[in-house]
Parts: sequence; structure tokens; C-alpha cells
Amino acid sequence: MRHVLSALVQNLPGVLSHVAGMLASRGYNIESLAVGETERPDLSRMTFVVRGDASTLDQVRKQLEKLVTVVHVDNISAQDFVERDLMLIKVNVPEGRRSEIMELVEIFRGQVVDVSSKQMMIEISGKERKIEAFVEVLRPFGIVEMVRTGQIALVRAMQFNESGTLKG
Repeated sequence: MRHVLSALVQNLPGVLSHVAGMLASRGYNIESLAVGETERPDLSRMTFVVRGDASTLDQVRKQLEKLVTVVHVDNISAQDFVERDLMLIKVNVPEGRRSEIMELVEIFRGQVVDVSSKQMMIEISGKERKIEAFVEVLRPFGIVEMVRTGQIALVRAMQFNESGTLKG
């Protein structure tokens, strides 16, 4: 099973290396890892995607919580959350097929960010499966290069009804 974990960590040199090294040394594979500063400059948020059963998830969470530089760990996938992945992809533009690629970019709500006579660079963001579907439709044109941020996620805000009580 796929799990999304979010860890607030101290924004210090070496924290990413320390966390990733600890997980790797215990045999946990990180499918995706995104790190960035938060609304507080002294904290960064690390978003991990790992696969495994409930026991694996529990062990990963416990190992993270043991680290001094980790402030808080949250299993986001157990909650209602919004996830996004960002990708830049450079694709070949065969003679006479530029408009076909442009239509695909529009359908997937992407954006062309660089163009040359032979290639095009596209930016796209969304859920992981949207990004993967876009890669597959571009594959026949010839993918030159691509880079992805990895998944980022936040838990949705709590929703209240008109009487002020929590929905759900």
C-alpha cells in the first residue's frame, strides 16, 4: 500500500541527508521525497511516499520520530489531503506535429515554457497519475529529458456546516 508521510524538520544543513540515510540504512525505499521551507524559516517540510503494510508505515514513522531534528511526523494518507507533483518535460517536435502536442498540453492543462524548432519544454502539475498519463501520451514523440519534484501534500482544512459543527 502507498503511504504519504509529512515530517516537519529543523531547517539545518545535513538534515535531508541524515533522514534519507537513516531510512535507507534500515532498508526502507523512498518512492518520492520533496523538501522545502515552510511558513516558518526555521522549519522545512519533507513529504515522503513509501510503500508497505501498516507495520512498515509504523516503523518508518517511529524511526523518523527518533531523530532530534524531526519536530513532527504525520501520516497524511490517512486523512483527506491534496497532493501535487510538478514536472518539466522536454519533448521532440516532429515536423508538422507541433499543434498536436499543443492540443495535448491544453487537454492536460500544462504550459509550454520553452520552444525551439525541434523541441518543446512543458510544465505540468497535478496528481501523480495525471503526470504519468501525460508522460505516456508524449512518449511516441520522443522524450528528451524530464524532471519531477516528487509529491507534495497538505491535509485539507476542516469543513464546517452552517450551524458551526464539523462536517462528516
